[in-house]
Amino acid sequence: MDRDQQQVVFVIDDDAGIREGLQLLLETTGQTVSVYANARDFLVDFTPMINGCLLLDIRLPNMSGLELQIHLKKLHSTLPIIFISGHGDIPMAVEAMRQGALDFLRKPFREQDLLERINQALLIAASRHKQQWMACELQSKLALLSDRERQIFSRVANGDMNKVIAADLGISERTVEVHRSQLMKKLKIKTLAQLVRCKLQEEQLYLPAYLNARQGDK
Repeated sequence: MDRDQQQVVFVIDDDAGIREGLQLLLETTGQTVSVYANARDFLVDFTPMINGCLLLDIRLPNMSGLELQIHLKKLHSTLPIIFISGHGDIPMAVEAMRQGALDFLRKPFREQDLLERINQALLIAASRHKQQWMACELQSKLALLSDRERQIFSRVANGDMNKVIAADLGISERTVEVHRSQLMKKLKIKTLAQLVRCKLQEEQLYLPAYLNARQGDK
């Protein structure tokens, strides 16, 4: 994953004239733009790690904008979505916002309004992309830990002393110290505070999945 990946404004609209007009407008402001006539073509190029925002027509052939939005959530997309429509009504707008859309603009809209929303979306995207990058980095480091190192990592982060960990695991205190030193090298940290921070970050990585699973059980 590239930490400094270039941001892209993705435009999906089945009207060729609107696609071309939006592409021209955005490129004149210095944005990198990719345009698509339908959701399925966009999904061919989509990866969860892309950095940018999505300008999405709510009424599309085969897969509607709302259906794509829901599908992208299942793919763990972090792209902020701005819906556009010439036919949008209040129920559609409410549902789009309920599903997490950043905004809903009805055609015709002022160019300045659109550009302001896109700038806002790209700021949000940059923050989300940074969080994704940090999560991937942490997951890569955690994957290097052995089962025993992970045990000791959790115990130390919870505030347990080496001698307590040793007694509970049936190993010597010296062995705990060796494992602790090794895991800190693998995580590229030097202090207890950094170790605790890594543990908190790990818990934050899995909290959204846990909450989603709980919601699915209801």
